[in-house]
Amino acid sequence: MRAIAMLRRAQRETAGSLRVFVRDVVSGVFEVSHNALALVGLMAVGLIVFALGRADLRHQAEVVALEWLQSRQEARDLATGNVLATVADPSAVTRATATSLADLPRQQATLASWIARRYRVAPEPIAALVHEAWSVGQRAHLDPTLILAIMAVESSFNPFAQSTVGAQGLMQVLTRVHDDKYEAFGGARAAFDPISNLRVGVQVLHDCIVQAGSVQEGLRYYVGAALLGNDGGYVSRVLAEQSHMRAVADGQRVPVNVPLVAPGATAPATAQASLDGGLQPTSGAAAGATTPPPAVETSQAGPRTERVALAR
Repeated sequence: MRAIAMLRRAQRETAGSLRVFVRDVVSGVFEVSHNALALVGLMAVGLIVFALGRADLRHQAEVVALEWLQSRQEARDLATGNVLATVADPSAVTRATATSLADLPRQQATLASWIARRYRVAPEPIAALVHEAWSVGQRAHLDPTLILAIMAVESSFNPFAQSTVGAQGLMQVLTRVHDDKYEAFGGARAAFDPISNLRVGVQVLHDCIVQAGSVQEGLRYYVGAALLGNDGGYVSRVLAEQSHMRAVADGQRVPVNVPLVAPGATAPATAQASLDGGLQPTSGAAAGATTPPPAVETSQAGPRTERVALAR
């Protein structure tokens, strides 16, 4: 009996020792884990405080987070078949060459509407071109309807038109000849930006008129016909279309299907008389110029243009 009692006592003491050991181990692990988590937390807080004090680190974190969010959004859009969402560009509207007719003065809006119907193009881009022609024409002392008439004859208001010799854009400027003028607009590819092409074309036209001494001769220089016996009716077509546009701007009713004069016909007398008084040569050499510009070419281009190359 005594031996059995001793055995039971030993078992109880062993079990008690095991419980104490396990409790001590668990308590130690908890204490160590608690301290480790506290240390990790303190390190995290320290890193956050450090990052908040560094603008470059904040920006980098924002970029990484934004890229991750965008990639997740794109993955969801592709999974649902919403392809447009992955290429959307809300700022694209700021690059569009377009203006509401309601934002133009009545005279300009009337002419823009007439041109849009005549050449079957959208009124908003034409409105922007009409407004720009008025603005640039005033600075260059050129009738804006003359600028618009050149665009009509040269390209039918197609900003991507190109002739066989490389005349490009609305006003069919020879880009390789006038590449220096496009430097102010970022380079030669600006030839296909409607506003840039219009501005460069107006500069070329202005130079041609100043050198030639009159609008009619300036147009011959512009088209590259200064050395030729005839211009194929180019000047007459431009001046006739300019006359139509001026009449519309003045409030007269002009059918949108009114024909241009036939090649070789004489320009309307009223249009020519008013044009010749519009821009006077700025130098004696230009007023008496008989030598054509150094670079003259001819070409075939858009539906309303026979010769479209420009003089330097």
